[in-house]
Amino acid sequence: MSQASAVYVGHVIHRRSRPRVHHLRYRVFSLLLDLEELAVLPKRLRLFSHNRFNLFSFYDRDYGCGDPVPLRAQIEYLCAKAGVVLDGGAIRVLTMPRILGFAFNPLSVFYCHDRSGSLKAMLYEVNNTFGERHTYLIPVAGDTHVVRQRCDKGFHVSPFMAMAMDYAFRVVPPAARLSVAITVSDDAGPLLTALHTAQRAPLNDRVLARVFISHPLLTLKVVGGILWEAAKLWMKRVPVYNHPKPPAHPVTIVIPNAATTPMNPSQTTRETACI
Repeated sequence: MSQASAVYVGHVIHRRSRPRVHHLRYRVFSLLLDLEELAVLPKRLRLFSHNRFNLFSFYDRDYGCGDPVPLRAQIEYLCAKAGVVLDGGAIRVLTMPRILGFAFNPLSVFYCHDRSGSLKAMLYEVNNTFGERHTYLIPVAGDTHVVRQRCDKGFHVSPFMAMAMDYAFRVVPPAARLSVAITVSDDAGPLLTALHTAQRAPLNDRVLARVFISHPLLTLKVVGGILWEAAKLWMKRVPVYNHPKPPAHPVTIVIPNAATTPMNPSQTTRETACI
């Protein structure tokens, strides 16, 4: 039986153009995990566990509601709210695992397929350094080789970014390679572009040991990197915005207007349930 879960090794790049030019580039790795494979992966991997401590581990409570409701049930419920029927299709998440019990994921991406294998929805789950989490659910329309989507910003992430902005996503779904690009714009135009590109490797103990050695304590370094880049932006005198209250609802469902293309303004609803 073929395995969809894999390791992806690559880079994260940010390019900011206003009001000060700022650039960063970090080596990272992520796991692409098929939710249906989580029950069997620990049986053949010594270095990976599901809901248990290990060198690498995936805890369900780190995602969605953080409660005992299975992730699949949460995601299928929200997709149904958006008019997307998965009917048991594969749900895969691109995320950084816990390493020695610790993880912080600025962004985890869920790829939601129907029973035929067609990509039907994307979930972008965002965590900030204030311990808050928010998810944007956007149905996939049109070409699934390169997915283009947009939504209004509804969740505070960085103190150096205002709230009155929107996100444009350009996603190449996981295959031999993957990419997730996000352009952040305000009324004056594009302000920042974030790009994650990576190459697939098999998910086995040998590869896990290799990425642990080549990216030691990556999840701790992510937090350190965020603080270091924030310090550099502060020294460049980039304006700081107050931290607003988090959204009343933890999920934003973006339903593109049938009369528009996916890149045009969309109907947005707030959903009270978590993913």
